[in-house]
Amino acid sequence: MELFFDYLRFERRYSPHTVLSYQTDLRQFSEYLLAAFELADPTQADHTLIRSWVVALMQQHRDPRTVNRKIACLRSYFKYLLRTGAIQKNPMLRITSPKVAKKLPDFVPEESLNGLLNSFAFPDDFAGVRDQLILELLYGTGIRLSELLGIRHDDLSLSGRTVRVTGKGNKQRLVPLNPTLLAVLERYIARKQRDFAPGSNAWPALLVTNKGEPLYEKFVYRTVKHYLSQITTASGQQHPHVLRHSFATHLLGKGADLNAIKELLGHANLAATQVYTHLSIDKLKSVFDKAHPKA
Repeated sequence: MELFFDYLRFERRYSPHTVLSYQTDLRQFSEYLLAAFELADPTQADHTLIRSWVVALMQQHRDPRTVNRKIACLRSYFKYLLRTGAIQKNPMLRITSPKVAKKLPDFVPEESLNGLLNSFAFPDDFAGVRDQLILELLYGTGIRLSELLGIRHDDLSLSGRTVRVTGKGNKQRLVPLNPTLLAVLERYIARKQRDFAPGSNAWPALLVTNKGEPLYEKFVYRTVKHYLSQITTASGQQHPHVLRHSFATHLLGKGADLNAIKELLGHANLAATQVYTHLSIDKLKSVFDKAHPKA
């Protein structure tokens, strides 16, 4: 297993968070095999034992998405074992994943979000400018929380109006910066240069706390929740990822090409982006009314 985890870290270049999830899932699988079948070596598990674990998880009323994630972990693990010659047959070929009801992503209406970003009186200090930049970056670029935290000053090109973003699998992409976001960014950098000496702990990470330490996930969650609670009471609309969903939904609603949105979001395939087509029914109705002879 340790060789498999090293493979994930150094060859597949998975994030520490993903590797930890795989470690947890494989540990739980191993514990189940030992407790239920007295099998100490998971590499000897056949499809009946794996299917038994899946059934046990479903009987525990685990969310199908969680079960599918664990199955995906086993698929990677046994595929690795087959590739390295540790096993001769892949038992996962006979395992099917539970069906998952599709859940449409939450998003904040365009008018509400623009009202917050354009009219809210953010404090005129370092914290206020930083908080505004967090919201503008998440909504203005559609980046993930982990990508936001990974931005460094040398990832920015203010003259070129772009930011280099490092996504899943350490894949990098360039995302354009809109004029409003660019203005907030320049104001933040000027304030940061005034408050924190170059070469201190506040550099080279772009976003830092009031003490100059790099931002962390909970900090961003609290910040986004604080401001989005001003415009929505729905808990599903008060987290950083909802700004990514809003970015994609609003772009599609304005007629942006789906492939272009896919590239901006850093999706590996178009299927992940197509979920946003279900959220733009008003746009689809408009196109239908204008184009169909019977409309």
